Amino acid sequence: MVSLDAVKQSNADLKDYGPGLVGVFVGGTSGIGEATARSFVKYAIAPIVYLIGRNETQAAEIIEDLQTLNPESRVSFVQCDVSLLRRVDEACRTIQEKEDKVNVLVLSSGIFTTKGRDETSEGLDKKLTLHYYARMRFISNLLPQLISAGTWLNGLVAGKSRGLASVVSVLEAGGEGPLILEDLALKENYSLKNCAKHAITMTSLSLEELAKANPAISFVHTYPGVVRTGLLRDFNPVTQFLMNVLLFIAKPWTVPLEDCGERHLFAATGVPRARAIGEGSGRPYLVSWDGEPRGNQNVLGLYREKKIGPVVWKHTQDVFRRICS
Repeated sequence: MVSLDAVKQSNADLKDYGPGLVGVFVGGTSGIGEATARSFVKYAIAPIVYLIGRNETQAAEIIEDLQTLNPESRVSFVQCDVSLLRRVDEACRTIQEKEDKVNVLVLSSGIFTTKGRDETSEGLDKKLTLHYYARMRFISNLLPQLISAGTWLNGLVAGKSRGLASVVSVLEAGGEGPLILEDLALKENYSLKNCAKHAITMTSLSLEELAKANPAISFVHTYPGVVRTGLLRDFNPVTQFLMNVLLFIAKPWTVPLEDCGERHLFAATGVPRARAIGEGSGRPYLVSWDGEPRGNQNVLGLYREKKIGPVVWKHTQDVFRRICS
């Protein structure tokens, strides 16, 4: 386990990259995304921050807090229904019009639901889109800015081997499982279990494909542990009450939200520096809540042998072409 003190010490080194680091937080108006944005603003010098979400009122309150935390920060809200890929494209264009680099991209959008397949107007399941397709679309769109950040000379001036460019998808590294290869979008085989396994496994495989092609960028898939966030907001009051009771009972085993934010900033900025393993090998970092490696290598190793990663990434690009062209 990486101690919280070590995490905070590593995060404090963020200042070595100098002023003007750019962070994009998808799902940044609540939960883990918001907590990670707070940690980023706390440690960075004059950071530029984009919070991507739905709730403008909530975002305004967070922005006020962040600018109090670091008066030199510049924080903007980009309203976006992340469950629609065309809206994701619009949000990315808003960022690209203003920034030529993105140093940190944190993806934590998601829903906790007991519904069956909930198809969007674009023909994808809402949960699978939030947990996988939309996140990959943000990465694909912002690759030029991430590449620019990874080769930016300020990182070299600060004594770093390269500039800071990192992508973190907050989901469930280690929870990889079998894929239904003939139905990756789960149009015919949808269940909540299949949706979870597909989102998790396709994330790890796609990040590996991206890491192979983009060695200047660190790609991280995390398992955050049990964290009390706002994901219960879409449930009815009775279900919310029961879930809150369970969370109260499980409190000794939960990760405090503030600590989770610190650890996810560490995942973005500290893990790639702390671990030589995987550096330049074309592999993403699969990380548990405590900073230790995590991943179902039995599943991933088999899929590497069978070259399933390229199949998943081609499917993802085909979905993008169909919807976004």
